[in-house]
This record gives sequence, structure tokens and C-alpha cells, in this order.
Amino acid sequence: MSNQRDIQLDALRAIAVTMVLYSHFFAAGGSSFLGHLGVRLFFVLSGFLITRLLLEARAAAEFEAGPALRSFYIRRALRIFPPYFAVLGLVWLTDLEQSRGSLLWHALYLSNFWYALRNEWTPWLLCHFWSLSIEEQFYIAWPLIVLLAPRRRIEAITIGVIALSLAYRFYWPVTANTALARDLLPPASMDALACGALLAMRAARGAALPQWMQRGWPAFAAAFLAIQWFIPAPADPMLEWAHWLLLQVLPLVPLVAIVAACSSGFGGILGKLAELPALLALGRISYGVYLYHPILLAYAVKAQPWIPLNVSEQGPGRFLVASTATIVVAAISWQVFEKPLNGLKRHFPYVARRAAQERASKAGWFGRPAYPTGSPDGREPPRNLRRTGAGQ
Repeated sequence: MSNQRDIQLDALRAIAVTMVLYSHFFAAGGSSFLGHLGVRLFFVLSGFLITRLLLEARAAAEFEAGPALRSFYIRRALRIFPPYFAVLGLVWLTDLEQSRGSLLWHALYLSNFWYALRNEWTPWLLCHFWSLSIEEQFYIAWPLIVLLAPRRRIEAITIGVIALSLAYRFYWPVTANTALARDLLPPASMDALACGALLAMRAARGAALPQWMQRGWPAFAAAFLAIQWFIPAPADPMLEWAHWLLLQVLPLVPLVAIVAACSSGFGGILGKLAELPALLALGRISYGVYLYHPILLAYAVKAQPWIPLNVSEQGPGRFLVASTATIVVAAISWQVFEKPLNGLKRHFPYVARRAAQERASKAGWFGRPAYPTGSPDGREPPRNLRRTGAGQ
């Protein structure tokens, strides 16, 4: 399996995390739909990349479900757990925002349930963990479907997950409850994750985006922007629900189309912009940026007496100082902490190491068959190989 990076997808990660930083550091009230859109983009990316990786593992001749599942969970733990639990340890030691009471929920990746049950963003310092909990819940369940379900059923299951997630949007009018649960419980985000997964499945069988999506995604994007910018939320509860529903669903098609385009690779000016070194570098450390940014904001606010710019309120000063501090810390974390641990994933391949070694022992330089006289039993190679030169 190739470990080659999709570099333009790193650019999307950079864009997504910048939208989150803008929302939390610059936008009025510390919240913006751009931040939510950035998280939705992360979900589509995660669904696409994880599903593609699992499908590649399943397609390998040496595939075994047990070793593949074990390797998947170990590799995810190596990538995600160390900086995540380092942050929790720091919060526990310093007790910033008196967060200790919720730490067990965060440690179990149940942050979304913590905030949904209390219907308030307390403690704010760790409120961004809700999306990390959603992703971890997805990582636990999704490999079981992709690696264990009958192949012919996986795509249908994915479409069913999208349909159920969209149906969950009716939670609000049915219950007449606008609580945080409508956004934070797993079904509220499974549509984005499963849309990314469906994109990976279509790509695996060589299918392009449907024509209606290729041609129609600009209309979906335009409708979303028009509603977001020019149509305020109505006072009537049912109209307000419809307004919210459109803002949740309309971006899915453009996000999927953009991920599909970047996974194939943009050309021209867009391609050059998507491969700017600074953008790619930010994309590579985006997990750390997302993870650390509220912590760095809290410390920046405490250090306000020594900072000439205003970091105590939303605005350019806070955005500049807190974003810079976050990027510096995330870059150090990646180089010193995360990258070395990430390198340990090579010890946990998705296919059985013994089978891979046996295959390698039967091959010569550059992967050519190591049987100079033909097949392993000394006979001539099959006729079709002699004709095409594959046995040379």
C-alpha cells in the first residue's frame, strides 16, 4: 500500500483549520458558521481518507480482517492519542477554567455527550473536543463495517448512514428542542463523514462524481452563501429550522466536490496555489493547530499585560497573536513529539507481515519476478506472460 501523501488535501486541511481559527479568534462572539464549515470539511476529508485506506487494505491479496483491524486501531492511537492526552494532562495540572470535572468524559472521547447533556459550552477551553470525539466514535465503528461487511453491501450501508443522518435533522421540529444535542450527537455529523466515505468507494471502483454533482455543486454553494449572508434566521420556529437545515445540508455537495478535485489534483493556477509550501506545512500540522488553539488563547489572555496587541477581545490582535502562538507550538509538537511517534506506524502494516515478506522474497530488484528460467518450479512462464514480456 502506498504511503504517498495527497498534498492538495493538506491544503484543504490548512483552509479548514484557518476557518476554525478565524471563528474562535476573530469573529464576533467567538463563533462563526465558517468555523462550523471548517469542521464539516474535516469530517468529509476524514471519511474519504480513512475509507480509502481501509478499502486498499481489504483489496490486498494478503488481507485478513483481524490483523487489519488491529493495525488500524494501533495506528490511529499512535497518531491521535499522544498529543490529545498531553493536552488533557496539561489541563488537569493547571486546572484552566476549572475543567477537571469533565476530564473523564474527554478522556473517553465523550466530549460531545458532555456538552449535549448539559446544553452549555462549559468548560469552553475543551469545547472543540466535541468534533474530535465524533471522529473517534467514527473510527471505532466504521472499520468494522468496511472490513467485515459483505463487499457488495458496503456502499448501500454508507448511503443508509447518510439518509439516517439527514433524517436526524428533523430532531428539532419533532421535539421542539433547539438544544446542543441537535449538533453534537453522532448522527448530526455522520452525513459529512459518510459522504467522504462514499466518495472513496466510488473512486475505488473507478467511478467519477455523478454528473449532477459535477455540474450542480456551484449552485449548491451559491444557495448556501446567499442564505448565510443575506437571509437572517427567521423568528418563526419552523422557518428557523428550515433555515438551519439548509445551512447544514447545502454545503455537503460542494465540500465533496472539492475533496474529489483535490484528491485527483488541481492543475493550473489553482493547483499551484493548493501546493504552496506554507499552505501544505500548515495542513500537515493541522491536527495540532486544532488541538492546541484554545489552550494557547487562554495563555495569551493571561499574558495580556505583556502583549502590546489586544488579545483579550475578538479581533485582529487576538487572531494574529493567538494564531501565531498556536502554529509555532503545533509545529514544534509535530517535529519533536508527533512525527517520531507517527513513524512507529511502520511496525503495524495493514496486511500480514509474513505474507509481505514471502512476496518480497520471490521478487528481485524493482519487484521483477526472481525466477530467471520462468516459473518457481523451473518451467517456462505462462504463454500470456511470454507474449507481453511480463515474465522477463
